Amino acid sequence: MGLDGLVVVSDPYLQRRFSQSDLRALQAQYAALRDAAPSGRLRLRDLPAALSSAGVGVGAGKGGDAEKENSAPAGAAQLTEEEWASVLKAVARADERPHQGVGFELFLRVYAEMQLRLKGAAAGKKAGGGGGIARSSSSSAAAFLTAATTTLLHTISESEKASYVGHINAYLAEDPFLNTALPIDPATDHLFHLTKDGVLLCKLINLAVPGTIDERAINTKKLLNLWEKNENHTLCLNSAKAIGCTVVNIGTQDLAEGRPHLILGLISQIIKIQLLADVNLKSTPQLVELVEDSKEMEELMSLSPEKILLRWMNFQLKKGGFQRTVTNFSSDIKDSEAYACLLNVLAPECSAKPSPMSVKDLLHRARLVLEHADRMGCKRYLTPKDIVDGLPNLNLAFVAHIFQKRNGLSKQMKQVSFVDGLSDDAQVSREERSFRLWINSLGISTYINNVFEDLRNGWVLLEVIDKIAPGSVNWKMANRPPIKLPFRKVENCNQVLKIGKELKFSLVNIAGNDIVQGNKKLILAFLWQLMRYNILQLLKNLRFHSNGKEITDNDILIWANKKVKDSGKHSRMESFKDRSLSSGIFFLNLLGAVEPRVVNWSLVTKGEKDEEKQMNASYIISVARKLGCSIFLLPEDILEVNQKMMLTLTASIMYWHLKKPTSFSLDTENGSSCETSSISTSDDSASESSFDDTGAR
Repeated sequence: MGLDGLVVVSDPYLQRRFSQSDLRALQAQYAALRDAAPSGRLRLRDLPAALSSAGVGVGAGKGGDAEKENSAPAGAAQLTEEEWASVLKAVARADERPHQGVGFELFLRVYAEMQLRLKGAAAGKKAGGGGGIARSSSSSAAAFLTAATTTLLHTISESEKASYVGHINAYLAEDPFLNTALPIDPATDHLFHLTKDGVLLCKLINLAVPGTIDERAINTKKLLNLWEKNENHTLCLNSAKAIGCTVVNIGTQDLAEGRPHLILGLISQIIKIQLLADVNLKSTPQLVELVEDSKEMEELMSLSPEKILLRWMNFQLKKGGFQRTVTNFSSDIKDSEAYACLLNVLAPECSAKPSPMSVKDLLHRARLVLEHADRMGCKRYLTPKDIVDGLPNLNLAFVAHIFQKRNGLSKQMKQVSFVDGLSDDAQVSREERSFRLWINSLGISTYINNVFEDLRNGWVLLEVIDKIAPGSVNWKMANRPPIKLPFRKVENCNQVLKIGKELKFSLVNIAGNDIVQGNKKLILAFLWQLMRYNILQLLKNLRFHSNGKEITDNDILIWANKKVKDSGKHSRMESFKDRSLSSGIFFLNLLGAVEPRVVNWSLVTKGEKDEEKQMNASYIISVARKLGCSIFLLPEDILEVNQKMMLTLTASIMYWHLKKPTSFSLDTENGSSCETSSISTSDDSASESSFDDTGAR
């Protein structure tokens, strides 16, 4: 389960219903139908005709004699107009506005419901002696219809399981809580049983990105009840998102049940993040050796860690006279020739006879390569057979570990002018990180690695806007990547700013070309306004405030102070810039007010000394995630009272609280508030993925 190319959906039903391969195929189908629509926008009432023209199981008229339809396989079940009306009614939600355009998730719900109807009709037809869909596999329409039902039985790679178990055994062997349960036997399913309480996964996340989870917030008693296990799972999933994992297909129930393919996928992502942590210019500035000019530097900065690793590998292979270019971690290295050359370049003193290249048998050659790596002190993440089979995840892990051990780059960084602008101040770096993780959590089709580089063509910004304000983007006027001509990028960015003005953003002295040029200050300012708009829309769409009025920053402030006061505490924040917030006491009081049992007060310090403030800040973030808040700030944001992050933290706690059956209703006329019993609803007009309770199912 890689970080790139994932299709993310927020609806838990859709997460369970479709695999990633299904989602990719359906996303392509959706894009084709949307692009073919006259206005570039699919409408709900147009879906039957659109799917019919695509040959996707739609009857032509009342009675829908499927056997007479040329667009469908002989004997395939079709839907009549009445059945289609029933489908559209079944998927409709009161809070959606389909006249603004059918979003991808609504399309998926229509498709899933259509598939259920067709499956029932096909079963009935088969029982009556008819052909049914199952007999029409030669038709592309039938293949499309049955695609999502072919991956219900999930398999796992035993090689990957063994590799990840080896990693866990090696790195967590000394952990005081886990040492009695380790080592895990890779030949058994003990790994999946061990993850059922959530502790192992939380520890693994901290191993990948130290300090992500305040371990005081992990429930580590010998016997945990269901509530405590669920808290650990919620903490795990929200923390996994906070380090860059894609967890859209995984819920707390999946972890509680120990579902192997989902757990292995999550572990794979966590370990990958750990192994690729140094494959970037910030951690390894010596990577500047790979570039010759400023243009190549811009390209390198926009690459994913996997692509940088490939570039590094080819850079080293060129030193060894290797003639081919390695473009993947699968087919290009099956013959082990690239590995043999790479290791000889990096550690010639560890070579031995016979040399791998003198051996023709691929398994024997792969074995010699791994023995060379052993002599270098590299851990084995794969077997000779895994190399020959071209298992990409394990080959990636192996190359990443080689890079960690010995990257072969000069310790004297090359002094060139285009490196000067590489380092950002701490706050800019933290904000870039927060916005990057937030964008990746929204479920757009593009995964970004660097905000300042990946947003410059305007496409990702249009995707983000379309997610939080559906229907606002004119996709007919948008230029899809790859975009070679600069003015096409400017066109995208101009549309971004035009929509921003329509959303009442403050856009003084900013032009589309500023985004194309990568102006960091202006990009961060625009992203903050997008994030703030998303937050306020989510709160507004819960509809708990009176008279349908807009939620404001001040409403959030009033709510937070009232919750703390009503709980009997005396702390208060005057604004989101209030310096007293650095102690952490107010936020701990707020968390305790919305869920009294979530804060362990024996762990809370007075927040007077710097060390005490640091401990409180770290604890606040983990407690909020444990509660169910999806947040992307760091302890430093609390210590320095970053106004933007203080607002997002407070709003995410408010959002979690308002989604509970008994929730808060704000009277914005007089600032008063009351507790009301309500049923919360979600609205597709704004993405919930950044503030939703991951564990909700």
